[in-house]
Amino acid sequence: MGSAGTVAELVERQWGDDRVGLRADSLTLSHHEVAAGAAARAALLVDLLPRGAQPHLGVLLDNTPEFPLWLSAAALAGAAVAGINPTRRGAELARDIVHTECRVLVTSRDRLGLIDGLELPGLRILVTGTDAYEELLAPYAGARPGDAVARTVEPGSRMLLYFTSGSTGAPKAAICTQGRLAAAGKSLVGHFGVTGDDVHYVCMPMFHGNAVIANWAPALAGGAAVALRERFSASGFLGDVRKYGATYFTYVGRAVQYLLATPERDDDREHGLRLGFGTEAGAVDAARFRQRFGAPLVEGYGSSEGGAAIQRTPDTPEGAVGRAAPGDRLAVVDPETLEERAAAAFGPGGRLLNGAAAIGELVNQGPNPFEGYWRNETADAARRRGGWYWTGDLFYRDTEGFLYFAGRTDDRLRVDSENLAAAMIENILARWDGAAAVAVYAVPDPVAGDQVMAAVALRDGAVFDPDAFAEFLRAQPDLGTKMAPRFVRVVASMPVTATNKVHRVALRREGFAGCADEVWWSQEGTYRRLTEADVDGLRAEFRAHGRDGLVAGPVDAEGPAVG
Repeated sequence: MGSAGTVAELVERQWGDDRVGLRADSLTLSHHEVAAGAAARAALLVDLLPRGAQPHLGVLLDNTPEFPLWLSAAALAGAAVAGINPTRRGAELARDIVHTECRVLVTSRDRLGLIDGLELPGLRILVTGTDAYEELLAPYAGARPGDAVARTVEPGSRMLLYFTSGSTGAPKAAICTQGRLAAAGKSLVGHFGVTGDDVHYVCMPMFHGNAVIANWAPALAGGAAVALRERFSASGFLGDVRKYGATYFTYVGRAVQYLLATPERDDDREHGLRLGFGTEAGAVDAARFRQRFGAPLVEGYGSSEGGAAIQRTPDTPEGAVGRAAPGDRLAVVDPETLEERAAAAFGPGGRLLNGAAAIGELVNQGPNPFEGYWRNETADAARRRGGWYWTGDLFYRDTEGFLYFAGRTDDRLRVDSENLAAAMIENILARWDGAAAVAVYAVPDPVAGDQVMAAVALRDGAVFDPDAFAEFLRAQPDLGTKMAPRFVRVVASMPVTATNKVHRVALRREGFAGCADEVWWSQEGTYRRLTEADVDGLRAEFRAHGRDGLVAGPVDAEGPAVG
C-alpha cells in the first residue's frame, strides 16, 4: 500500500470497527460500514476512469453521507477529489469541473439541474439516491480496501483539489496530498485530544478545505464519529449538537455571529460540546459564545494551501492566534519594502495602539509544505515570490512572538495615505451591543484612496440609533481618527459566500450608492440618512476629480450596476 502516513491507511483502519462512524439524519453507519462503502465506491471509480486519464473525481454534493464516503473511496483508489462549489453557475461551474480534469462527477438529483446543458466532454455523471446509482454499486458490494487502485497510493499522492475562495478571478485549485491531509488530521488529534468517544459535527460545506482538513481528517485519524448537516443552519445547530452528542465542530467566517443572533434559551449550555475550532470569529464574539454556550472557541490559523501554520499554546494571550508552528519561520513584513514590521504596542485592555506600523503581510521565510495549484504556474509563482511563501493575510506580532490576525490583504483600506485593516475596525465595531454582524470594507474616496464603509446587521429588536452609534465610536480608545465608518449600511442579513465568509465583493460593488438598504452618512462625527441629493452631490465630487467611474450605479430589477 506504500509508505505510512496516508489517508488510505486511516480508512483501512476502520475495517472491522463496529462503533458508530457516521451519522446523518436517521442514517447511522459503523466505521466498518464506512470502510466497506468506500471500498465499493473505490472499485467502481477505478472501473469508470478512462485509461490514462487523471484520477480526478468531482463531487457536487451538500454534506450528505455520500461526500465522506467518496473522500474515503478516492483515498483508497489513489484518486483526488475536487470539491465543486454548488453556488457556482453556468460557464464558471463548467470551468471548475473541466479545469480539474474530472472524468467522473458525483452529484444528487437536486443538484443535477446545475450542470444541465453545460459543455462537459467525456464526463461520467453519477446521481446518488437513484436506482441506477445503486445498480452500479451493487456488483462491488464485496470489495475490500486495497482491492482497486487507480494509482499507487503514497504520501505524495494527490488527495484533494479544493478551490480557494478568492474574491476575484477564477478560483485556484490548491493541491493537498494524502500525506499532508493525514498529517494535518493527526496533528489536530494530538492538539485537541481527539478520541474514539468524540463526535465531530460537520456543518461547514465539505467542498471547502475547512470541513475536510480541520474536521473530517482529525475524526478519521482519531477514530471519532462524524455527524453531518447538509447545510449550515444557525437555528438547527444546537438541536443537532444534542441529537448527535457532538463534542467538536469547526466554523469559518460569520457562522459564529449567526449562532449568537439566535434567541437565547435557558438550556443553551445543555450539550456536550468540548470546543469549536475555526477562524475569523473575532475576540468579542468568541467571548460571547463561551459565556452563552459554555464551550470555548479556539481560533486557529493554517493557510489553506499549507504554506504557513500557527499553533496555539497554553500561554497564548487573549486575542492572539498563537506562535509559528515548529519548522515555520514566520515574519510580518511590509510587502513593498520587505522589511519586518514593528512589534505591536498595546494599551489598556490589550488594544492595539500602533496598527499602521505593526500590521503587515504574514510570510513564511523557511521551508513549507505548500504543494502548489493545479495547472496554475502564475499563481504558484505569486505565492512563492522571492523564495518566501506569501499568505495573503494581515497580522501583527507582539514582543514575545505571538501573532494576531488582522484581516486579508484584499481587505486593507488606504485612508488619507494610511493603511488600515478591515478586521481591526470590525473587532471594535463588534463591541456595539446592537450589532449581530459587522463587515468593514473600502469604498472609493472622491479624491484619492478609500473611505471606510461598514455593513451592520442588527440584533433582533434593535434599531440603528445614529446618535448612540456615534457616541459608542467616541468611547472606543483604540478607534483611530481615520477608522470611523464614513458610511454605515444597515442590512437585514449579512451577504455571505458559500463558505460563510462575508461577501465583500458584493458589498464593495454596491458601495454607498448602489444598494437598496438604508445608508447613514457621517459628517464630522454625526450620522444622518444618506439621501438621493447627497448621492448626487457625491457623484459631482467624483466627476470633478475624474473618478466618477468608481461609483456604483442605481439598483434596478437586474441588481446593482457598476459605473
